[in-house]
Amino acid sequence: MHSRPGNRPEGAPPPPPDARSLAATAAALAASLGSAGDSGRSDADPDLLREVLAAAPVGVALLDEHLRWRYLNAAFTAATGLRGADLLDRTAGTTAFAGAVEPLRRVLADGHDHEHVTGGPEGAGSPVPPGLRVRCRPLRRAGRTTGVIVVVLDSPAQAPAHPHEPERTPAPAHPHELEQARARLALLDAAAERIGTTLDTATTCAELASFTVPGLADLATVDVLPPEAEPSRPSRSGAQRLHRAAVRAVPALDAALAELPRPGESVRHREGSAAARCLASGVTVRTEPGPADACPADAASLLVLPLAARGRPVGLLTLGRTAATPAFTAEEADLLGDLAARAAIAIDNARRYARSQGIALELQRALLSEPGSPHQNLALASRYLPSGSSSVVGGDWYETVRLPFGRTLLAMGDVMGHGVEAAVDMSHYRSALRDIAGTDLPPHRILRQLDTVISADDSARPATCLLALADPGRARWTLSSAGHLPPALITPDRPTELLSVPTGPPLGTGLGGYEQTSHPLDTGQTLLLYTDGLVERRHEDIDTSLERLAALRLPATGELDDLLDAVLHSLAPPPAPAAEDDIALLAARPRPR
Repeated sequence: MHSRPGNRPEGAPPPPPDARSLAATAAALAASLGSAGDSGRSDADPDLLREVLAAAPVGVALLDEHLRWRYLNAAFTAATGLRGADLLDRTAGTTAFAGAVEPLRRVLADGHDHEHVTGGPEGAGSPVPPGLRVRCRPLRRAGRTTGVIVVVLDSPAQAPAHPHEPERTPAPAHPHELEQARARLALLDAAAERIGTTLDTATTCAELASFTVPGLADLATVDVLPPEAEPSRPSRSGAQRLHRAAVRAVPALDAALAELPRPGESVRHREGSAAARCLASGVTVRTEPGPADACPADAASLLVLPLAARGRPVGLLTLGRTAATPAFTAEEADLLGDLAARAAIAIDNARRYARSQGIALELQRALLSEPGSPHQNLALASRYLPSGSSSVVGGDWYETVRLPFGRTLLAMGDVMGHGVEAAVDMSHYRSALRDIAGTDLPPHRILRQLDTVISADDSARPATCLLALADPGRARWTLSSAGHLPPALITPDRPTELLSVPTGPPLGTGLGGYEQTSHPLDTGQTLLLYTDGLVERRHEDIDTSLERLAALRLPATGELDDLLDAVLHSLAPPPAPAAEDDIALLAARPRPR
């Protein structure tokens, strides 16, 4: 039982509505019904307006700017099944009309009309009939929106006939059929907004379970078949293995959830169970729980719906109700079958996305093999960390090329974009770099040649690139950059230094204009090359990101792998090493002779 505000005794009639609110309501109602003239003046007779609203055949209610119910007429209570005693002075979100809170908020936010069709989201046990169409209109006073008028519309608006077609009298729809159609549209419209908001399979399955409980069922489980790349192996009993993706139940069944497999675990439905029959036939099964069904003892009614998309099975949606809730009907099974079909598409889209991301990641790992062997006078260590699950794999790459006279060319690049195409372009860049570096050109001319080769391919994506030529014999680094971030020099007992390198345009633009610079190469110093995923953060200036790197006190001695661990521990965003973008690192240190 909900508590009532104020000191009004239980069952006492609510106080009469404020006259100013009534006047404003009448004005808004007159406008919504197309009235003209002065009939909506706020200074009209309050008693007359009260009589007009009370006798109006259209359901009308008023909420203030805090979405508290302030007034509703008899037609509104008759149409919605709600009582004034349960609504007045309470906020909409705490009442049985909670499913319409979002359009009410939008009216306050943008000052425009919004429509809502009642349905499943109103909650189980709500007296509001499904498929009821209401229009929410702004109540404006003194130039601002001070409340919301809710007007009940008896039927969907009819589209105007084509001007060259004769008017046709539509066949009268049976009230029960019209109610079913409204409920179906309302349910699917709400499902489209709440299921499939991401391209993550687990999240999509959890959204499906949350959508059905408690509004449509007391218990929901979502089981998915293994991906196509991982065929399911039947057990000795012939049962097929599924993956439990989501579980949801009303609080009364929380204790019973311990009997069920948890999300992340494998599930094998016993032969003869409703789930096994649904999986084998691809047809919805509506039944009472039997000995073979794995469900809580409190479940009295089961509905198992196939999840299928693009002609292939995806999994199962199992719904249960206790004896305190009416058993599933054939009409509900048909309606929920449409919901399952819509949700299966969202689940399949998420699985396809995950599969394509996995292919891209495996391709990049295969292409981004360990860099070539440097000369013995140079120690190397490298890392590649793919981004988190919210983004597909990128085009980060690195390479080393062994050159004559003890020199080694280091390269760090980042192809713009993500996915399989970026990984393939990354492979093209590495191959071209090896070929051009073999001609023993200085770094800035290598970049010029790379730019010419890549820009000749219209399908290739631009990329940033940093080249560092190690020449221990002459004790110097020669550096050149194509739009890449500066390297970091790590020296014992000194702060990390970001070297200044002349920066030209990214490769593939055909603009050229690359320059190079030299820096002393001292034994004991470490040069760190990296991609932007290490330092860049959303909504942060790149200079701030680079200052964070320069402020690090990194281990300048010991193993290079320990140095890379320290860099990632300090800079990779939590939970490390998941990041918004790929991270590639390449560290080089001269070995003493």
